[in-house]
This record gives sequence, C-alpha cells and structure tokens, in this order.
Amino acid sequence: MLVKIKSVANVGLETTAIEVEVDVASAGFPGFNIVGLASKAVEEARERVKTAITNSGFDFPPKKITVNLAPADIPKDGAAYDLPIAVGILAASEQLMPMNANRMTTNDIFFGELSLDGSLRHTKGVLLVGLFAKDNAIYVPILSANEAAVVENVTVYPVRNLRELVDHFQDIEKIEPLAHLEIQELVSDANIDVDLADVAGQEQAKRALTIAAAGGHNLLMFGPPGTGKTMLAKGMAGILPPLSSQEALEVTRIYSVAGLLDSGESLIRRRPYRHPHHGVSPAGMVGGGSNPLPGEVSLSHLGVLFLDEMAEFPRSVLESLRQPMEDGTVSIVRASAHVSYPASFTLLAAVNPCPCGYLGHPRRECKCTDKMVRKYRSRISGPILDRIDLHVHVPAVEIEKLDSSAVGQSSLNIRNQVISTRKIQELRFKDEKIYTNSQMGNKQVKKYCQLMPDATRILKLAVEKFDLSARSYFRLIKVSRTIADLDNSDKILVNHMAEALQYRQQI
Repeated sequence: MLVKIKSVANVGLETTAIEVEVDVASAGFPGFNIVGLASKAVEEARERVKTAITNSGFDFPPKKITVNLAPADIPKDGAAYDLPIAVGILAASEQLMPMNANRMTTNDIFFGELSLDGSLRHTKGVLLVGLFAKDNAIYVPILSANEAAVVENVTVYPVRNLRELVDHFQDIEKIEPLAHLEIQELVSDANIDVDLADVAGQEQAKRALTIAAAGGHNLLMFGPPGTGKTMLAKGMAGILPPLSSQEALEVTRIYSVAGLLDSGESLIRRRPYRHPHHGVSPAGMVGGGSNPLPGEVSLSHLGVLFLDEMAEFPRSVLESLRQPMEDGTVSIVRASAHVSYPASFTLLAAVNPCPCGYLGHPRRECKCTDKMVRKYRSRISGPILDRIDLHVHVPAVEIEKLDSSAVGQSSLNIRNQVISTRKIQELRFKDEKIYTNSQMGNKQVKKYCQLMPDATRILKLAVEKFDLSARSYFRLIKVSRTIADLDNSDKILVNHMAEALQYRQQI
C-alpha cells in the first residue's frame, strides 16, 4: 500500500515542500530503504523509526518498505523526517485508520525527530514550518510547538509521542491545538547588567554608544587597557530598544534554523548581543558547513556583535565582515546549496592603540617600536575601518574621577532616549524594508536627510581636507541624521554634522 505524507525541507531560511512517499509492498523480501538524496542523519531514521514504532506498541511490518523523499533532487538533512516516515508506515500498514478521516487532510504537515521510545524530541526549524504552512495544520513536537504558535492562521498540534498521535487520528483522544501567541506580549525589556552610570568618566564614549544604539551605527573604541572599553560595551546591551513584532520574528527565524531556541521557548525576546572569542573561525563568524548554518554575524542580526581586542582576530575573519557590514546579508555558497542569511548588525569593537596598550598613556611608558605599532594596526584593514561609522578614544581615567561620587546618566535614561529616536525612524521608514538610519541606501539618504547649507559646507570641507571616501561621505550623513533625531530635529544642522565629524578620527 502506498501512502503520501507532507513534510518540508529547510535550506537556510528557505522552506520547500517535501512529499514523503511510503510504500509497504505485499511481496518481496523484508527491508527498509530510504531514497531521495538523503543525508546520513536521514538514513539513520530507519533504526529510530523502527524502534520507536515497536516501543510505542505497534507492529513494524516485516515487509519490503520503500520511502521516497520527493523531489529527489533536493538534499535532505536532519532528523525531522522521522515523524512523517513513521506516520506513513503506520498508515500504509493499516494500523492508522481510517486514513481518510477528517482529522488528516492532504495538506497537513508532519515534522519532528523521534526518540527510541516513540516520544518526539525538540527539533530545530519549527518556526519556518509554521511560516510555510499558513492556513494549514502542522504536527510538531510539543517541545518545539511554541515556535510555530506565534504565526497567525496556522493550526499547531503539539505531539508528545506516536501513541498520542494515533489516538488523535482514531478519535480516541484529541490533541488540542495551541492557542496563538501574540509576539509583542512575549518581547521583554533589556536586562541592565552593567549600568553606564557606574562607568567612571568616559562621557564622550557614552555619547557615542547612545548614537550607535539609536541609529544602529558601527562603533570602534580605542584606548589603553583598563579604561572601561569592555564595561562600556557590556553596557550597550542595557540601552538597546525592545524588538518590534516583525524584528522579533526575523531574529527568531535565524535562531530556530540554527537550533539555538531552548525547548519550549517560542521567541527571541531581546535583541541579540553576541561576543565571540578571537579564536573564532571564518565559518563560525559568517556561517558555513555542508548544510550551511548561520554564523555570528547572522546571530547578531538586528542586535550587536562585540569584538573585544579586535586586532587579535585573524585577518581572514575580519575581512569576512566586509560584505555583511555593507549589504546587511551574508551569502554562503556550497556545491550542494546556496543560502543567504540576514546580517544587519551593529558592530561594536574595542582595540588597544599598540601591542603593549600604553601608547599615548599619560602615566605609563609605551615599550613598542614604531614598526611594532604599524604592524599591530595593520591587522585591521582600511576598508574595515572605513565601514565603522564612529571612532572614539577612551583615554585613561583620572584618579579624581575614580574617587568622585558624581553619578552620570543612567542606562535607563539613555535607553528611553534611544527608544524615542527609534520611534522616529520607525515612522520615517514605515514604507521601507529597513528599521534604522544605518540601513539607509544612498537613494534613501538623499530622500530623508535634508542638510542645512552650513552643514553641507562643513561636510564638503571635511571630505576635501581628509580625503574621505564616498562611503564615508554617506555614513557621515547617516550619523548626523541620527544625532538630529536625538535632538528631535527634522533637519540636519551644522552642530549635528560637526559632532558626526569628530567621530571620524581613526586609530
């Protein structure tokens, strides 16, 4: 008997319909074969499915069983085909009857990994299944079902095990579908682990952090060790605005396909803040693998990617950031797949001025030669520095400020400023597919950034004097647009442009 069950394949963030054809032959030697360009993980489903069916109290048919995953030219990977294969075998062997009951339609999608006892395990990519299956029903593991419950117009059945699923179709005991979860009710405020008010001095760096958070601009902090660069970077997480519903869904898609959502979790509730070690590989940074998974740049989408001691990262890793920093996406090409992941992140980096770290320090002597300093700084290429909007010096803090009882502006107050500024941008870009000033293209810069004559004049003088690139020209306008938004100004004034220019100093 031949039975066809619907499932899907996730390749990157793209979802393709897969038809699982199961044939239990009435003649031939017993066997169990899976065809259709299946990976090793899919081939191993034979043992998982057979044992799960037996341990669930059903009979595994001692006949020739052929499973075809169609279309056969699309690579299949992962253990999510366990459930549709098991359902197909039970139906084809007439243990799941009636097959034409109203509880199962031809458009129902089955997706999930089986344990040997017949229960369903947490399976990555369920959110993508829900987005693909709008207006239809999906049967997924109960530990992953909340991911799909945030999608409107999809019926999500949380399945604990095979026995429960069969009872559902046999009208013995129904599985109740999950209620829809409102995304905005799940989004959480940022945790303020490091309050910027606790950082002594460094008012210019705090201002630069505010601008970076408000407009999504890249920021480089350079200065000697122990001046608070890492602490300031950690404080960035506390001033980021909450995710909007659309942003939360975008970020969660990436974490779902990467398998980084915890069991029972439905959504990424806060903006990502990634802090990779400098030993990360290029594939770990931008993504990769035979079945390409997202890297740190994509896991930081709509959040922050913090590179501490940036000059210690391998040159190949830093150079791999060029394309995603410019385009907001990363493309991974393999012989078997070509996938793209969004990577619109805010780069936050910290670096010392020299190998020993004390070049220009008022009290410590630098022991580095000119050659050592040039070699150290050359680890970060000019094109990378050109893509960083804000460069701020974090100097050594004076003893008087360390002993001072004066308290600076709190992270909560700064966060409120950032949220107000983001609301201005949200209204500005309501008809665009972007969220922040940093994401504007050149055409949008000309449309939304009106410079006053004095601001235009000072910008042209700076471009001529410092020989700035066309990229730097437009990035300066974007930063000045954010500074104007912080001042609640429709037009970019000369003081906004002047402040943006002071952040173009480079190490």
